[in-house]
Amino acid sequence: MVVGQLYRQVRYQFRKAQLSTPELDARLLVGAGLGLALSDLLLKEDEQVTAADAARVMAFAEQRLEGMPVGRILGEREFYGRTFHLNEATLEPRPDTETLIEAVLERCDRTEASMMCDIGTGTGAIAVTLLSELPMSQMIAVDLSERALVCAQENARLHHVDARFWPVCADYVSALREGLDWVISNPPYIRTAALSTLSTEVVQHDPILALDGGEDGLKAYGEIVTGAKKLLRPGGWIALEIGFDQASDLKKQLHHHGFGAIEIIKDLSGNDRVVVARGT
Repeated sequence: MVVGQLYRQVRYQFRKAQLSTPELDARLLVGAGLGLALSDLLLKEDEQVTAADAARVMAFAEQRLEGMPVGRILGEREFYGRTFHLNEATLEPRPDTETLIEAVLERCDRTEASMMCDIGTGTGAIAVTLLSELPMSQMIAVDLSERALVCAQENARLHHVDARFWPVCADYVSALREGLDWVISNPPYIRTAALSTLSTEVVQHDPILALDGGEDGLKAYGEIVTGAKKLLRPGGWIALEIGFDQASDLKKQLHHHGFGAIEIIKDLSGNDRVVVARGT
């Protein structure tokens, strides 16, 4: 068997199973199984594949057909142009969250030093990305899961920002002190009753702790917004990823706690995705 034949075989299986992105999934898994960059799949499509390499690729394909996401199979996921390792305690960073990154960067002076905090850091994708883009800043990365923090620290080292990355194992803002310039979070915001309606890939492979936002999906926001008002310096910012139908509730919370300059930012699909506000 040659590389091109193996790719087409995997792609055919994925199409037959009606996966949402069969071509991309096949390219990623075949490339990883053969140790080839995606650009090399076409250039080397006539090269022979060893039996061991073919077996590895087919094992990856079988896992995908059983419902495991590509990122879980490979143990990593790309976010904002960087690769982030995953473990069982972390969500896969998703493209929608890049809207949160852009919202923060647009309001930062990259030559100034800011003290930031990422609540519920998971893989550290938000924290590490912002540190990579803001070389003068420091980040406190909070998570209730010690296993998630292990993963986040690994990613901070991978991207050479670990000297400015401070992991804290705590619940929301309970372990933090005043003096922050930014409070940032992509917290759990799925209503508990809606968890059962999520895709099998999410339910079986993402940690429920990072998804369950309580009865109304707003439990984490109440904790974070209340805490942020006390923790932020005058004029400090808060930036939160939100569900598509939560903008109105978050605006009310922020107004109640004295925040101003409240903005709702849409993602590339046109859904409300991020709320940004400034303290007084």
